[in-house]
Amino acid sequence: MATNLAIDDWLIDEAKAIGRHRTKKGVVTEALQEYIQRRKQAEIFNIFNKIDFDQDYDYKKQRSVK
Repeated sequence: MATNLAIDDWLIDEAKAIGRHRTKKGVVTEALQEYIQRRKQAEIFNIFNKIDFDQDYDYKKQRSVK
């Protein structure tokens, strides 16, 4: 899908240098992948306080050899 974006050339050049990309497409693709990954990680972090854990659960018991 072809898309036209007006992105600051300095930002693209800086990202190409830091990420060692040869093309603008490579820079934008990696930036979008990192953006998506960070957003998914943030969602996981947000559910930590919403999960009720069983205080009596003994994880060591699950490891024991029978």
